[in-house]
Amino acid sequence: MNIKDANAYIKKFDDKMQKPSLISPDKEFYVGVDLGTANIVISVVDENGEPLGGATYPSSVVKDGIVVDFLGAIQIVKELKQKVEKDLGIEITQGFTAIPPGVEAGSVKAISNVIESAEIDVIMVIDEPTAAAKALKITDGAVVDVGGGTTGISILKDGKVIFVADEPTGGTHMSLVLAGNYGITFDEAEELKKDKNKEDEIFTIVKPVVEKMASIVKRFLSGYEVDTIYLVGGACTFRGFDSVFEKELGKKVVKTYKPLLVTPLGIALTKVKDKT
Repeated sequence: MNIKDANAYIKKFDDKMQKPSLISPDKEFYVGVDLGTANIVISVVDENGEPLGGATYPSSVVKDGIVVDFLGAIQIVKELKQKVEKDLGIEITQGFTAIPPGVEAGSVKAISNVIESAEIDVIMVIDEPTAAAKALKITDGAVVDVGGGTTGISILKDGKVIFVADEPTGGTHMSLVLAGNYGITFDEAEELKKDKNKEDEIFTIVKPVVEKMASIVKRFLSGYEVDTIYLVGGACTFRGFDSVFEKELGKKVVKTYKPLLVTPLGIALTKVKDKT
């Protein structure tokens, strides 16, 4: 899938989230649940991988793959599940989820427990950048998932994942820099970060964090032949983010349409077979 087709595919998912419609009760579907640091997302696709709908909710119940508010996380997943079930006319009983690469077994279990406590049986847990690669149908290259708490990478060759890694630098660190710069609280910085009217000013302040992310990725790429890097994750939405990576890495860097939605969509696609 080229980037134009990938963006159209992600936009289709976005459109279905905004304007869901009831689906046939006998239609086969797959569900992804993404417990991100900044957002929790439920995604639904059919047996061919076509987006059917989903829902998202901003939250801070998970930090760097660790559940810090167990009851709060369960409640959010339950409410999103109920919304999607009502929107699509389905009953969700099972699904897939993903975690940053390198998360300890105990944290993986805690994330699964949250989802299962919301009455969704977890079939499989995969790593986030690999899920994103699934959504983009990437066979060669690297997917960098810049989340709220971590920057993860998945390197693919001939359709197979040959390397995954993760490091704790993400959107949270941008907010900490903004809070220190403006003398405001972390929560206020989180909101300021989303202010499109101040995007250029904000990006100038957080640019050193982005440069650090790029240096981390450069270290991960050492020893691998990678021509193109695909950026996903909510923390990479700033204008100019991809340019910083291109300058640091000296490689082609592609940022997708609404990067926040790529990994959640890929999670739902875990068991969908590629038709191309």
